[in-house]
Amino acid sequence: MEPIRIVLADDHELLRQGVRALLRAEADFQVVGEAGDGLTALDMVDRLRPDVLVADLTMPGLGGLELTHQAVRRSPRTRVVILTMHSAEPFVLEALEQGASAYVLKDAGVSELVRAIREAASGRRYLSPPLSDRAVAAYTPRASTAKSRDDPYERLTLRERQVLHLAAEGLRNPAIAERLGISVRTAETHRARVLAKLDLRNQTELVHWALRRGLVTLRDGEDPPGS
Repeated sequence: MEPIRIVLADDHELLRQGVRALLRAEADFQVVGEAGDGLTALDMVDRLRPDVLVADLTMPGLGGLELTHQAVRRSPRTRVVILTMHSAEPFVLEALEQGASAYVLKDAGVSELVRAIREAASGRRYLSPPLSDRAVAAYTPRASTAKSRDDPYERLTLRERQVLHLAAEGLRNPAIAERLGISVRTAETHRARVLAKLDLRNQTELVHWALRRGLVTLRDGEDPPGS
């Protein structure tokens, strides 16, 4: 039997090392790559086409939700397992809507993560307790009603989404250009288009929009970028 090929994406190196060591103890698992930010993880998915991507929600460069959205479209055979501290149902629902196959909380046991990876690799869904399909199903109608059918985020190109994420982290145009390998003028143009499409006026509104949408999240005690 071929091993399940896995890419790990988390900006905490110590946590990545721990998860990698635990997964390597499983005879049918093979960790083929690691990334400390969402953009690097997406590049690895492009190059390696893993069976499973294990990703955190909160990462620089590209958050876990948008990483999931892009990863499953660029590599349809890759299943995504979200490994996070965020247990709120809106995050769970959004992750599933973006294409995640499993959602595991970081305080869960190792056996849960192992099971989630195997379930996802087999094409099934897995939600870590205390989450449940019933709870998510109960939330879905409320979320669907509240969510506009004409979602401006869906009108953004993939590059504009990347610029949005980096801008929401507080990066200025030169830094965005360097991260994405584009010119500063091109970064400025993408940022301007993002603001126009989302009907936002400035950086502060952009950051708060991204926070409300869950595209970026704050760690405990952390202030919004630029505050």
